[in-house]
Amino acid sequence: DYKGQKLAEQIFQGIILVSAIIGFIYGYITEQFGWTVYIVMAGFALSCLLTLPPWPMYRRNPLKWLPVQESGTDEKKPADRKPKRHAKS
Repeated sequence: DYKGQKLAEQIFQGIILVSAIIGFIYGYITEQFGWTVYIVMAGFALSCLLTLPPWPMYRRNPLKWLPVQESGTDEKKPADRKPKRHAKS
């Protein structure tokens, strides 16, 4: 559903933003850029774990689909069709 997609997007962006800020601050204090990258990658992995699977919290508002309409039993088989005639050039 659309509300679930919006929630997943907000959670994803929030975790990425928070991990980027924490990673930048920690990397700045320790003067190690590698720690910044590790923290951002851990935030990315956490956000993927929370947003990619179809958790029930994202499926609270299912979409209403139209009912199936029967097309009938008189469908034409490919052999019953008339062959197309091409215009002569």
